Amino acid sequence: MSTPETSRFVRLRVELVLEVDDTGAVTEAALARISDDTDMPAEERAHAESAVTEDTAEALAYLVDPFDLVREVPGVELAQASWSGEQTEYDPDSPDWDLDEDDVDEDDEEEKAAG
Repeated sequence: MSTPETSRFVRLRVELVLEVDDTGAVTEAALARISDDTDMPAEERAHAESAVTEDTAEALAYLVDPFDLVREVPGVELAQASWSGEQTEYDPDSPDWDLDEDDVDEDDEEEKAAG
């Protein structure tokens, strides 16, 4: 099914909402990961330690690594990744949290706009 017009690149979008029951454990794990990173320069280490200590979302961003998600997937290589964490209010019954709303095909959206 591969044609010259077919891109070899795929954008995979993943959104997670995590409930944190123990912020201390998350912070401690992030600090341990930073401490174990022997390639991290001292100035960057100090900044990272401060960030994860002050913000649980930052700590989670240090612990959840997109590279780990695809490391064992055969036939793929991660070309680029970006991720971040932020505090949020969450109501699973709210229509604002409907996970299916992002499933709209971008081509369908463009066709509707040109329509």
